[in-house]
Amino acid sequence: MSESSNVPTVVRGACPHDCPDTCAWLVTVEDGVAVKLVGDPDHPITRGGLCAKVNPYLERVYSPERVLYPLRRVGKKGEGHFARVSWDEALSGIAARLRDTIAHDGPAAILPFSYLGTMGLIQGSSLDRRFFARLGATRLERSVCGGAGSAGVSAVNGTALGMLPHDLEHSRFIIVWGGNPIVTNLHLWPQIRQAKANGATIVVIDPVRTRTAAAADWHLQPLPGTDAALALGMMRVIVDEELHDSDYVTRYTEGFDTLRERLNDYPLDRVAALTGIPAEEIIRLARAYASTRPAAIRLLVGMEHHANGAATYRAIACLPALTGAWRERGGGLAYFTSELHFTALNADAVTMPELEDGSIRQVNMVQLGRILTDPERELDPPIGALIVYGSNPMATMPNQRLIAQGLARDDLFTVVHEQFLTDTARFADYVLPATTQVEHGDLMWSWGHAYVSLNTPAIVPVGEAIATTELFRRLAAGLGLTDSYLFASDDDLIRTALESDHPWLAGITWERLQAEGWARLTIPEPWVPYAAGGFPTTSGKAELGLNPLPAGIVPNGSGGDRYPLSLITAKSALHFLNSSFANLPRHRKAEGEPRLLMHADDATPRGIADGDTVRVGNERGELQLRARVGAEVRPGVVSLPSGWWPSLSPGGAANLLTPDGLSDAGGGGDFHDARVEVTICHAHGECDGARSSHSDAAAPV
Repeated sequence: MSESSNVPTVVRGACPHDCPDTCAWLVTVEDGVAVKLVGDPDHPITRGGLCAKVNPYLERVYSPERVLYPLRRVGKKGEGHFARVSWDEALSGIAARLRDTIAHDGPAAILPFSYLGTMGLIQGSSLDRRFFARLGATRLERSVCGGAGSAGVSAVNGTALGMLPHDLEHSRFIIVWGGNPIVTNLHLWPQIRQAKANGATIVVIDPVRTRTAAAADWHLQPLPGTDAALALGMMRVIVDEELHDSDYVTRYTEGFDTLRERLNDYPLDRVAALTGIPAEEIIRLARAYASTRPAAIRLLVGMEHHANGAATYRAIACLPALTGAWRERGGGLAYFTSELHFTALNADAVTMPELEDGSIRQVNMVQLGRILTDPERELDPPIGALIVYGSNPMATMPNQRLIAQGLARDDLFTVVHEQFLTDTARFADYVLPATTQVEHGDLMWSWGHAYVSLNTPAIVPVGEAIATTELFRRLAAGLGLTDSYLFASDDDLIRTALESDHPWLAGITWERLQAEGWARLTIPEPWVPYAAGGFPTTSGKAELGLNPLPAGIVPNGSGGDRYPLSLITAKSALHFLNSSFANLPRHRKAEGEPRLLMHADDATPRGIADGDTVRVGNERGELQLRARVGAEVRPGVVSLPSGWWPSLSPGGAANLLTPDGLSDAGGGGDFHDARVEVTICHAHGECDGARSSHSDAAAPV
């Protein structure tokens, strides 16, 4: 950490956010104050640039709205009325309530809730995992993003790890399938642009005309939830026209004959009807993909949020094996790189999974509202205490109204560790101040590239904020726990993670990272993992025959006449990252207001024109906001941006309308299976088809 002095110092670090870019940054500190933060110009991925979300990060650090001291609730839950207390008072009160909960119902009545508010290995998943395992708390399945897609890709390849995303610059045909990298994977876009400059064709498959789709050579807009059918249609063309790589298929795949039989169920007229894409377009896409080398598919996580999410990714993952695209650098499937990091690092020594009792119940974070309200009384004991850190579920989890009902329970004791008074924190009994990335140490892995980074704290924490690790050291002490593994220092945890003899970590030491800030994992160069098979499956081959058929093509609760429109709630906000930054003035001003995207074919019959205020609703709730009518979405589909906080969003936020069902495998959610109806609101405030009591329209925050 930089000491206070009049001489400016530069401290190396890395962005903590749930983003594949994991940018390296440099923080300039003068007299103990961080005065400048920029991307590291020497980092091969960051290249000196940060996104619009993170560029003004120091405004977050020094925001007057930050929570800097422990707070105890003095009003009703959800009102956001708190009084400042000391750390001793807060810890004493929290420990007493947790002891009471354990004495009355047992430790399983305690639920941790966290996600990637910080993606660092140390602050995101170290002492917290040890602490809750030691208590015997209910286990949380943290699979809202990546779980379903990983299950699908792994069913074919044995792993979610494929080509390095930045090797797309070597590709000559790139399908960005269900992703919007200009917004969500910004530092990959230069590689895609370089590939295009080298003659590559860029295709985007997405129901919404995103910024990335608008910049592509070719945009296909399937109906939501039908991407698996599209992949099977492509395979039908490839096999029928003998465009597949028969040598690769014979040597390095299993189940081709089974797959070929199943493709008989997907003639092009059926696929066209299911997807809404003309048969001739599917044929054109299949031929271009199979006949251009190297050809690559880039997957991100948004498209998996359907009831058939795993089946969709499983079908898509068959394509590069079928065409032999894995043979060359720049060919194959680019998805997660996290397995590189967690294979190389000694991560298990940090999280200590051996402490966890697998017989203790596990609940899925996607269904937090059901868990807290437990309408079927299935949880015994019910959740009596909730500890939230690194997450804002009132903004990021589906079925928002049900979550609000659960958080409002008088008998639920809630602690939130946060940087700001989020909509979740407003329901807390205690809010505890959390550090930002420039105030604590961490070791950063990435799910989008092969570089590991050390984040060195640049300044002393502002106010009385503490890191996640320190929170759990203090909670352990407050409960009288004495196990030494609960009190490891951050430096010791980082050193533990680096104590690995795996060849991919060779030469990457604590000392090197302190000096240089980051290092590339020592994986082979070039990285072409399946050029000659070697898939980590039982057979050692890509498993094409493990039922890659799509499931649940019709979105969940198809809606019929009552809710005829499919709602997509995408990460389209350029200045928000999940719910992070959505409360900061600069970012909110830049985003303007959330609008509902509609096609004219859906708007005109409803009497809706561009700019009109509309009601969008379903059985879970209703929002009022302005419509943007155009060709950004296809007929039958409407779209809202995710990430807005309910309390700060005009008319309410998108997750009021999203379902909380689970995907077919991997524990993901079915957010994008929402169905809605949209009606116009008149000048006097009444909306066609609105509920009689508009006070029910938004979650109580």
